[in-house]
Amino acid sequence: MRDVLPEIMRWWRSGLRFGLATVVSTFSSAPRPPGAAMAVRGDEVVGSVSGGCVEGAVFELASEVEAPVLQRYGVSDDDAFAVGLTCGGIIDILIEPISIETYPEMGEIYRSVQRHEPVAVATVIDGPGVIGARRVIWPERSSGTLGVARLDDAVDDDAKGMLAQGLTGVRHYGGHGERRLDELSVFVQSFAPPPRMLVFGAIDFAAAVARIGKFLGYHVTVCDARPVFATPKRFPDADEVVVRWPHDYLATQTVDERTVICVLTHDPKFDVPLLEVALKTDAGYIGAMGSRRTHEDRLDRLREAGVQEEQLGRLRSPIGLDLGARTPEETAVSIAAELIQLRWGGTGRPLTDTEGRIHGES
Repeated sequence: MRDVLPEIMRWWRSGLRFGLATVVSTFSSAPRPPGAAMAVRGDEVVGSVSGGCVEGAVFELASEVEAPVLQRYGVSDDDAFAVGLTCGGIIDILIEPISIETYPEMGEIYRSVQRHEPVAVATVIDGPGVIGARRVIWPERSSGTLGVARLDDAVDDDAKGMLAQGLTGVRHYGGHGERRLDELSVFVQSFAPPPRMLVFGAIDFAAAVARIGKFLGYHVTVCDARPVFATPKRFPDADEVVVRWPHDYLATQTVDERTVICVLTHDPKFDVPLLEVALKTDAGYIGAMGSRRTHEDRLDRLREAGVQEEQLGRLRSPIGLDLGARTPEETAVSIAAELIQLRWGGTGRPLTDTEGRIHGES
């Protein structure tokens, strides 16, 4: 829903009422993930819940919805092109009326998202509870209720864990929050701060990587020790440009498993001390640019510096997938492709050479 928030906030602040449809769960080859949203007000539509397959049906329901409802869409037995998903998937969509009165917390949620403060929204979507009951959870506090204090407590614990990992999905409980039961379903949508992409080396390749990193939703930082090269003008797509020795800068940063580190300097005086620091962090991806000869020389230097083989095994070098890339832009695409492959467990092979489901388990 993050992508539609600015527009629906304009409606919300104006006191307008609108319908909001949110994907809460998917099965098989559903085109949009949980959390994808579409808002409808009159003839205006923002966002998407299915890439076009069932948008018409969702539009009609969202236009007239008076109370929260959970709707399932799948392949129609008679005509797969009528209302169902032609890809063969199934999606569950929560459709609810939204206004300042029905969703008073939206303003505070939006401010947290804008400030990159983590916040999660838990909503009852099925079972014995009140469908549409909502609770907003921050790391240090919560607001609203799902109807029962024990349920609130159980959901708070789970939502904080999901928020820390940037996860969105459905959790099941008993009517009073019992974890061993599953008659009540709660959709937890995490608005975690965007993951970080740290790009080291203020070169033309870094500009392309920063551009595609921003496109993929990362908070992008470009860092280089040379002030003449590390300027906002040269990297307009970066969220910040830092002039500092790379290893010194990285040592001061909070790095988690969602962080991407791209070392593009391919200069030993920069990348060896930088990688010594990087390989000791929890970064989910550490890639370094350079030829295979550069890579072997780099490994030797890191071993001499005391870096262990287990740590060296985390290094993705030469960086990116083998796409035959030549230009900075093509190289950036190969790096992005590797990030996506590692995130979702793809094979990296052409889809025409594979069988089975296109979208694996998330």
